[in-house]
Amino acid sequence: MTSQQLNRPAVLSIGRIYCDLIFTGLQSLPQPGREVFAENMKLAAGGGAFISAAHLAHAGRAVALVARLGLDGLSRGIEPDLAIDGLDLRFLERAEDAGPQVTVASVIGNDRAFLSRRAGAALPATLSDALQWKAAGHLHIAEFATLHEIPDLVRQAKSTGLTVSLDPSWDETLIFDPGLLKACEGVDIFLPNREEAQAITGHDEPAKALDVLATHFPIVALKAGGEGAWLRSADTQAHLAAKDVPVVDTTGAGDAFNAGFIDAWLEGHDVNSALAAGIEYGSLAVQAAGGAAILRSPDRMAG
Repeated sequence: MTSQQLNRPAVLSIGRIYCDLIFTGLQSLPQPGREVFAENMKLAAGGGAFISAAHLAHAGRAVALVARLGLDGLSRGIEPDLAIDGLDLRFLERAEDAGPQVTVASVIGNDRAFLSRRAGAALPATLSDALQWKAAGHLHIAEFATLHEIPDLVRQAKSTGLTVSLDPSWDETLIFDPGLLKACEGVDIFLPNREEAQAITGHDEPAKALDVLATHFPIVALKAGGEGAWLRSADTQAHLAAKDVPVVDTTGAGDAFNAGFIDAWLEGHDVNSALAAGIEYGSLAVQAAGGAAILRSPDRMAG
């Protein structure tokens, strides 16, 4: 950890790590009984916890991944992707039952469809040690499913003085749960996308969804892809348009947005500046296949 990082609160990023199989160059999505062919396919490390952590590390923020990784061939295949400069893996648990954990992503322009398989439990054996890490000042929970499996996670984080952010992340079996908002009590920053906000609140219009969510969370940043993002806090409401950039793959763009927002907020910037940082990071992520792949491009690594 650099001397600069020592003076800035570190982030713990918790959630499942996926082996993302990303298919691009499709003319249509697969239909039952039919086969389609992709021009390109890539294997990449995925999952919101890793993607957000990777972008936080790239921003110069001390960040540790709190997760489990399998010992199977696919899990081992993504291990090189986890070796992001500045990403601390001391709390990464390797276990037989944690893999293979796979997401197949079919991408057409700004549209994508996912098929995923979870493996084992979300709770890492390293969680207690992670929450006691003296450098940590913030916990980012990358998916509500992790909080659902570890229901006292927010309470544990708060008891050690951490602030908390949460991306609900779409899960068909959980996103419509009427107890979701109650289960998220204590979260400081809530980071849904538009579809998730609609499922949780019943409102498609971002302003109406924010009216509901703002009664439960001090800060809400609602992401809407090409439409940009909306913000609501006690004294601020704002909308920023998306940047016009070449889009290769939108997988993980929301997680990159989370990293930019959290980093700026922890730095003490106002929420409008944090929203702008989120847009900046999300716009960067869509320019390569894989949510953190752009960070490995030659020009980025040289910078």
